[in-house]
Order: sequence, then structure tokens, then C-alpha cells
Amino acid sequence: MSADVIIKNARLNEKNELYSLFIKDGKFIDIQSLKQKKEEGFKKQNLENKSALSNKTIIDAAGQLILPALIETHIHLDKACIFSRCQLKEGTLEEAITQTAKAKASFTYDDVYQRGKKVIEKAIKQGTSFMRTHVEIDPVIGLISFNAIKQLKIDYAWAMTVELCVFPQEGLHNNPGTFELLEQTLQQGADLLGGCPYTDSEPQRQIETLFKLASKYDVDLDFHLDFDLNPNNMSLPYIIEMTEKFNYQHRVTVGHVTKLSAIEPEKLYIIAKKMASAGVQLTALPSTDLFLTGRDHQYNIPRGVAPLMSLAKAGVCCSISSNNIENPFTPYGDASQIRQANLYANVAQLATQSELSKCMHWISTDSAKLMSLSNYGIRVGMDADVNFFNAQNESEVIATVLAPTMGLKRGKITFERKEVELFFPD
Repeated sequence: MSADVIIKNARLNEKNELYSLFIKDGKFIDIQSLKQKKEEGFKKQNLENKSALSNKTIIDAAGQLILPALIETHIHLDKACIFSRCQLKEGTLEEAITQTAKAKASFTYDDVYQRGKKVIEKAIKQGTSFMRTHVEIDPVIGLISFNAIKQLKIDYAWAMTVELCVFPQEGLHNNPGTFELLEQTLQQGADLLGGCPYTDSEPQRQIETLFKLASKYDVDLDFHLDFDLNPNNMSLPYIIEMTEKFNYQHRVTVGHVTKLSAIEPEKLYIIAKKMASAGVQLTALPSTDLFLTGRDHQYNIPRGVAPLMSLAKAGVCCSISSNNIENPFTPYGDASQIRQANLYANVAQLATQSELSKCMHWISTDSAKLMSLSNYGIRVGMDADVNFFNAQNESEVIATVLAPTMGLKRGKITFERKEVELFFPD
């Protein structure tokens, strides 16, 4: 089978030699070391034969590192870029929810679409090619945000694979009409169902209700959970119980879960092993969690971010994500997953090459497992979704917060970043 795209002189992670990657119809069909006889034969027959290359795209990586595309497992496109509309005084979770609810009352389809578009385009330029976005559903916003984000999913499919996770941010059983709207979105193409038990008048009832609804429509679940630093009254054990009851192993993700940072190692290990056994996955959201938690401390302020390394060592599938961009939950953000992973490394005091590589996996290969992306990775038969970096290995990318120079989605270039030029004096 003849390739229609060839990447030559590419560096692969933890490999000393350069490679050529052959792509046909958006998938890798061959990966060859330059030392291989097969590769040498291709060079003689084709790379020196201009007529044979006339209908091919040749990309010279010039020794750059090629890594799988980045993954954003938890973001909120519908309420991004609204910080200027809000008045922040306390910086608490409660205030963020209240301020966002006020702003949401004036959201329009075009407003949501344009703000979501802004973030998606930023994310593409930062090397993200997959995104799970949570979308608030309630009687105030109705399906306005859902419809706008659903259109964005279609319009940007050339560069970004988007999953829509609909959820009741302001509660379910205390918010009449929300359940019916959630079910309506599942009938209209929502990809999965989310939850937020800590805002509900009946947290455990919300969890069970959502498991039943997800089972009815055969969609995965992704909960906002245990978002404070009080180790008591955790909802996570009940999530684990419901996961096993509904046979939803490896189909349930929990986000935030900052309570886990406030429990002693022995108890953490027990919970982590139960999560791993039930296949409950976890996403840490360092930018938001650092900003909102620990507000009641005047000194010795806790970090308040889920301990991913301990969880991963116990077998829990983990990821890192942005959560929010420029809103009361997170006033900052450039949609860079590399920056989020670097931030987490700082907070968790991770610095060795293997630790930084794990940080990269939490925004790439491990995230792919979390989202059940079956065609992900740099292997024959997988989709050619990759980024190029001027680095020797993946740990260097995280350590130096290195932005990708180019990205491909299914073998087609989606962005290119020109190197900044210095102008030295004469």
C-alpha cells in the first residue's frame, strides 16, 4: 500500500535513531528506522525519484520529537471566557457557581459558540486533538449551550474530536425540569452523562439516578466529586459501589476529588485499590483546584490537588486537564495541556525523567485509556494524530513547557508554529 503522507527524519520517544512514518488515509501504515534495509530500499526507489513523490506530502521532521496528540479530558467550553462579566470577591467554589449562574442567564447560542470557538482554536494550536467538554443543563439555559457546542463539535472535527458530557451543575433533584432536559440531550446526541452531587439536595440519590439514566442510554459517566479539603463525607465510596452494582467498570470518571489530598497514605491506598478494582478513573484539575481550595487557611495553605502518583501506582487510570478557562472557577488559561502537566509536576514535586514522562502520559496515553480511544498512538493501524516538538524526549517537553511546532489530525496538518526569531544588533 502506497503512503500519501510521509514524515521523515522523525525522533520517537526513547529511541536513539530517526524514523520515517508512512500514512495512508489518515492512518499509520508503516514505521521504519532509517537503519532498516526496507527503509533504505524506499529511499533509493522513491525519495530520490521526484515523479514518485509528486502526489505525496513529505514532511521533514528534521530530528524533531513526534508524540501522540494531546487530550483534554475535562473542560467547560460553554462557560469559558466570562470572567470579565463576573465580580469575584471571595474566590470560593460557592461564589464561582453563583457568579456563573448569574452570567449563564444571559447566554445566547452565538455567545456560547464564539467563546467555545476561541478556546477550541487555542487548544488546537497547543497540540490538543481530543476534548471532553462538560455542558451545563438546567431550566435556565435549556439546550442553548448544548446546541452551540454540538455545532462546534461538527465544525471543528477536522482538527478536534469533541465529546459532549451533559451534567446538572446546580443540582438535579432540587432543580425541577433538569432530569427531563438531560434525557432530551441524550436523545439528541450527547456522548456521555456527568454529575455534580455536592450541589444536589440529595447527593447519593443524584448519583444513583444518573447511573440509571446512563445505563438506559448506554453512555459513560463523568462526575464532579468531593471538591473540598474535608476528608469526611466522601461520595467516592458510593460511586465505587454504584459502578460495581451497574457493571460500569472502566466507564466512570471522577474529577477534582480534592478530598483525597487530605487523607493519610494508608487510607488513600485502600481507596485507590478499590477504585482500581472497580475501574473508576480520576482527572485532576490543578489550575482550578489550586485556585479555589484552601481559602479558609491564612498560612500553611494546602495544595489541595488529587495525588495522582499514589493513585496511579495503585492501578488507577488518571489524567490532568484544564477544567476552566477565564471564568470564576479559573481566571487563567491558554488551553495548554503541557502547561497544566508542568503545573501539576510543580505542585506534586515531580522532577525525575520518569515522573515527568508520567505527567505527559496523564495528558496523552493515559487520557486515551480514560476516554477509550481505540485508535490512539504512534503504531501501525492507529490514526495519525501527532505533534512535533523540538525536544529529545517527552520529559523535556513537560520540564520546559515546550509548545509543539506542528500538529497533524488523521495525517493532515492542522497548525504550524514558526520559531521566534531574535534580531541581534549589527
